[in-house]
Amino acid sequence: MKKNMGGMDRIIRLMVAVVVAVLYFAGMVQGTLAYVLLGLSGIFVLTSFISFCPLYALVGLNTCKAKS
Repeated sequence: MKKNMGGMDRIIRLMVAVVVAVLYFAGMVQGTLAYVLLGLSGIFVLTSFISFCPLYALVGLNTCKAKS
């Protein structure tokens, strides 16, 4: 797998995952929406750690800085 996520993209995904987790544990998000958001947050964390997003690969998007 070739990296296709830049540093800022990874940080933003991790911050979104943390916000969703806080909302869930504070009881502000409940029910099916909570489980969907937690699932997406898990995907965000996983893709942030491996620096690869399959959706970006399908679309042809790359947020990594070019090596010179």
